[in-house]
Amino acid sequence: MRQLYRPGRSIVHRTPAGAKIALLAGAALLLALLPLSAVGVGGVLVLVSLLYPLARLPLSALGAAWWQLRWIVVVLGGALGLLVSWEAAAVSTGRVVALMLLAELVTATTTMAAVTEVLRSVLTPLRAMGVDPHAAALVLALTIATVPVVSGFVQQTRDAHRARGVRMGPRGAVPILVRTLQHADAVGEALTARGLAP
Repeated sequence: MRQLYRPGRSIVHRTPAGAKIALLAGAALLLALLPLSAVGVGGVLVLVSLLYPLARLPLSALGAAWWQLRWIVVVLGGALGLLVSWEAAAVSTGRVVALMLLAELVTATTTMAAVTEVLRSVLTPLRAMGVDPHAAALVLALTIATVPVVSGFVQQTRDAHRARGVRMGPRGAVPILVRTLQHADAVGEALTARGLAP
């Protein structure tokens, strides 16, 4: 599996995982509720981007995070610009990008073990309903870790098509699906080997 965590000793790294996840949830709520202009969203994006150097992450990490979101900017921003207005499109797209940059920062500065432990604690009250908190937390943590892996498969497939001078049509989904299933098998085998799955 792709390792999202980047070791470090910055103040962001040392902040407890529970606090970071709570702040991420609070930021999502504020971004959804606060009335922002295009200039305001631009300021939010600058502020979020400055958190990466605060976490002592290399500029390449910030650049990679922005690069991964380019299609969201193009597709979501373009669609909203045609349907509503370009200012509203900039505001809405900026909110999504800011939240995803924050989520990327949290995963880059928090170990998966810490995330799993926080999720397990949050899900513990559901034990009364027959939910296994440890298993549910593990599934959620694996989901978080798998999203960028599948995104990487899409990018690699697109690059392969571009190198051959062809456009990636519907058939491009086949190698992505195959690689995703192979990755799922590998994760399942790893969990079984560690006694974490039947």
